[in-house]
Amino acid sequence: MPVRHPEAVERFRHHVITEWDAAALYRGLADLSRGRRREVLSELASIEDKHADFWSAKIREYGAEPPTFGDFSPSRRTLVMLDKARRYSTDLVLPVVEQDERNAIDGYADEPEAPASMIAEEAEHARALDELMRSGPESGDEAPFSEPWHRSDKSGALRAGIFGINDGLVSNTSLVMGFAGAAAPRSTVLLAGLAGLLAGAFSMGAGEYISMANQREAYERELDFEREEIEFHPEDEQRELQLIYEAKGVDAETAAAMAGQVMSDSAVALDTMAREELGLDPDDLGSPWKAALSSFVAFSAGAVLVVLPYLVTGGAAALTAAVVLALLALVTVGAVMARLNGRPVLPSVVRQVVVGVLAAGATFLLGTVFGVALE
Repeated sequence: MPVRHPEAVERFRHHVITEWDAAALYRGLADLSRGRRREVLSELASIEDKHADFWSAKIREYGAEPPTFGDFSPSRRTLVMLDKARRYSTDLVLPVVEQDERNAIDGYADEPEAPASMIAEEAEHARALDELMRSGPESGDEAPFSEPWHRSDKSGALRAGIFGINDGLVSNTSLVMGFAGAAAPRSTVLLAGLAGLLAGAFSMGAGEYISMANQREAYERELDFEREEIEFHPEDEQRELQLIYEAKGVDAETAAAMAGQVMSDSAVALDTMAREELGLDPDDLGSPWKAALSSFVAFSAGAVLVVLPYLVTGGAAALTAAVVLALLALVTVGAVMARLNGRPVLPSVVRQVVVGVLAAGATFLLGTVFGVALE
């Protein structure tokens, strides 16, 4: 039978060799490990073998013969990583292997013959490796549970608000200082400040809406894939969930029982797999409208401060008041950001003030130069 699509067959051959190489690496790391880590790495090797078998079957389906395992030898990169793990520690190698698994997801995303289940399994491998690293070397301890002082902002509202208020404060202060440096009339400075406020606020709001909408659609697509896997391949998904629990330090028997209980309810299974495998909270995928509104309001709040004095007066008095308000706002924003991030207040405040002053000072100087030149 003639070979169909030789270029596709070559891709499949490459996939077979890559999967065998990954399996060899996992088995080598398993031989250097013990306890739960050894079991998980051995299981990952078995899954890579299954992937290699899939691509070998594809090659036969296309009328060609797949590579023979007897002719296979691990790549130099795999041999080097195993040597590093042997001489130092598997902990030195695991982060590299995890990144390889994430790269494999991108590689299979461009492969039209790669089933969604295989892509999901590669993602699960990266997740399992991350759990192994967080559980500590050779320990059976579970990864630490989330603590109340860890902050999460999956909605994107806080992130949008932070960027918005900083952008509004710095950009509009710089704009107003530029016109003030050019000794523009009060009405001109006021018009420029209000125009900058509105243009920036609408631009930030629209940008955040589009960004969060695209992100949410991507998350929903991942959930749809996972929903299909649970429906059509429940045994594979149950085994994946069991592997996650084992990677966290749960013994195999208990992990199997937990996974079986979770998978008995499709809704609970989807919620659990989304959190454990994809790292998503199905109930909090991010709100485009919330992020857009937060960004719009935050930008406006930062931008309006330097405009306020020009609503009342003009000249040097308005300029002085605008500078004072801007400095106070920069200090406040820096202090709030430091508290939110659990960082020392003083360095954050100094950084915020320096950046803001440099930006506003530069535009004020340029405004002065151009103002004189125009005169």
